[in-house]
Amino acid sequence: MNYTAKMLRDDALKGKTIVVTGGGSGLGKSMTTYFMELGANVIITSRNIEKLERVKTELETKTGGKCLALACDVRNIEEVEAMHKKAIKTFGKVDVLLNNAAGNFISPTERLSANAFDTIIDIVLKGTKNCTLTFGKHWIDTKQTNTSVLNIVTTYAWTGSAYVVPSATAKAGVLAMTRSLAVEWAKYGMRFNAIAPGPFPTKGAWDRLLPEDIRGKFDLAKKVPLKRVGEHQELSNLAAYLVSDFSAYMNGEVITIDGGEWLKGAGQMNLLEQIPEALWDQLEAAIRSKKRS
Repeated sequence: MNYTAKMLRDDALKGKTIVVTGGGSGLGKSMTTYFMELGANVIITSRNIEKLERVKTELETKTGGKCLALACDVRNIEEVEAMHKKAIKTFGKVDVLLNNAAGNFISPTERLSANAFDTIIDIVLKGTKNCTLTFGKHWIDTKQTNTSVLNIVTTYAWTGSAYVVPSATAKAGVLAMTRSLAVEWAKYGMRFNAIAPGPFPTKGAWDRLLPEDIRGKFDLAKKVPLKRVGEHQELSNLAAYLVSDFSAYMNGEVITIDGGEWLKGAGQMNLLEQIPEALWDQLEAAIRSKKRS
């Protein structure tokens, strides 16, 4: 079976302009690539403009599409509003907002400082709120219809999960926002949906979560009934469908794509209960060394 086959026809997103927060790496980059291949104009954002510019050049060369790279810290409403204005100035309109920017780290909760907890809440929940309000209010004011917001959550948004409590807390808030606004703002021609991915390895995120010397001790594929992790194209196919007009009757849904993982055992990181106290010290040191490099 070819899990990496592309699902939609080539012009499925032609004429649409899509903003992807955290679009310069990992799953955000994979989704952005497919959106551009399907004819969309895409704005990618993150705090690292040098990296974004390299990705922009790479993706435009690869797809022949148009990409705009904009520096934006989603935690800062002024930066979000400035990013939105530049996107509108460049493309005339934005049709889709994909809230993908996130932060996470594994740790026993008692080891977390208030600032560490806040950092994740601010990126995931406050950042999604900042972007959603900025784009949503503009769509309402300009009476632009056939717009949509797609949020990336997690399966532990509804189950909770040990050792990633700030992320679980923030993602649960994003999930509630998705379902609430799907009802409240449907009258303005907006749709709100979400995807809850299971394990989809990305080098940056997985290196930060589980450094290599520890990662080998925890094979997340073993927790998946299908006995494998996800391929990026599988997630990109689903995301492209949800932001396309083919899903015009989809609103307020959260689609899980995890091979049955959460049904097998809720809480993606609960297996970390097996880590002894001494190994947590090694893990913390490895993560800190990654940040410094």
